[in-house]
Amino acid sequence: MEIVRLDKQTYAGNKFKVQYTTAGYYDIQTNRSGFQLQYRRFDAPREMSFDDCFFNEWLEDPIAFGAFEDGQLAGFVEGTPESWNNRYRISNICIFDAGRRRRGMGALLMNTILEQARQSGARMAVLETQTCNENAIAFYRKNGFEIIGFDLFAYTNSDPERHEIRLEMGKKLY
Repeated sequence: MEIVRLDKQTYAGNKFKVQYTTAGYYDIQTNRSGFQLQYRRFDAPREMSFDDCFFNEWLEDPIAFGAFEDGQLAGFVEGTPESWNNRYRISNICIFDAGRRRRGMGALLMNTILEQARQSGARMAVLETQTCNENAIAFYRKNGFEIIGFDLFAYTNSDPERHEIRLEMGKKLY
């Protein structure tokens, strides 16, 4: 496997699909003193997916690295500074083929983008995931990230009912 910086001109705007299976979700319940997070299992595993593209226009100054196996792009990570608050946003990290997951590729990509974040002088790395992406949450926690916030209605007005709430996770870099 080889980690290579991706050329923005070549990849910008190219679309990709992220797919994953999940057996459960983190339920966010309101109570009088705030919120409570509790893991719950679905009745049966669910297949989830979303579409995205490389180097979205809203990113400030993005950089991306690809993991190549046998000359084929197997996964990538993308990040960008958030200069207004001195954080570094990991906008995407993805291993395309589920059969290639859990073999260290994601960790190599994460370490690569975290080093980029440190070199930029950012105080913290942040990323977004969904409460139903339990494997991603476990991966981020394993890599030192913690939940720093959430948005109950980031995607639709029915995110809580769909068990797909936006979670923000972060890791202090210094």
